[in-house]
Amino acid sequence: MSKKFPAAGMNPAAGQKIKEVELVRKPIIAGNWKMHKTIAEAVALVEDLSKLTQDVQNTEVVVCPTFTALYAVKEALKGSVIQLGAQDMFWEKQGAFTGEIAPAMLKDAGCRYVIIGHSERRQYFGETDATVNKKLKAALDNGLTPIVCVGEMLAEREAGSTETVVGTQVKNGLAGLTPEQAASLVIAYEPVWAIGTGKTASSDDANAVCAFIRRTLAAMFGQSVADSIRIQYGGSVKPDNVAELMAKSDIDGALVGGASLDAAGFSKIVKF
Repeated sequence: MSKKFPAAGMNPAAGQKIKEVELVRKPIIAGNWKMHKTIAEAVALVEDLSKLTQDVQNTEVVVCPTFTALYAVKEALKGSVIQLGAQDMFWEKQGAFTGEIAPAMLKDAGCRYVIIGHSERRQYFGETDATVNKKLKAALDNGLTPIVCVGEMLAEREAGSTETVVGTQVKNGLAGLTPEQAASLVIAYEPVWAIGTGKTASSDDANAVCAFIRRTLAAMFGQSVADSIRIQYGGSVKPDNVAELMAKSDIDGALVGGASLDAAGFSKIVKF
């Protein structure tokens, strides 16, 4: 189920309106494995998942293992419909940055995607909107597609600050990008209070925030760019709630945590 929307523009040379056309946002379901799975366990998981998703055509599927398993998973995914992503990266090309990994290293390991700004990176490892901005620019410069995470804490939601918090994260995190660069991004709305808690934002609430994100993107980069950017929802997505979420107008995918660690369950999410 792809999301279709009308897109029109101006022909700058002729000064005439281009005929309205229908564009499509292809759904994207990504599994964030976090700090789980040895190399052998990771390979076994994707081997099972590849078999269960071999008939998937209209949804993009991504798995994001730990760094140590990336290359082995890439090899195991040969011939599969599944794309490879990483969970984080540093913005420098190389240097004395013990424990970090460069974007070119991720490309070399076979990655197409990289998660940037996940709430756990913000909460435990000092990630800020400024570092998100540096990382996503470095990712784009190296041909990686960033999955940029934004989302509010429970206290911020209860204070009615969701749009202020999420809007600031989007504006600061994506500052300085060209419309062409922005068009290649994936945004993941992950309310922090719903991650790993079993709580899920209602489909209406999740869609309302995703629609707000799209309006923010439109103000920054233009409506046609905003309409082309895929926005995922993340936060306790499971086989029994994914269809309702994906039916919403501004939700184009899911960033899945714990439920992506089981091949059977994750394949059901992919086939929503």
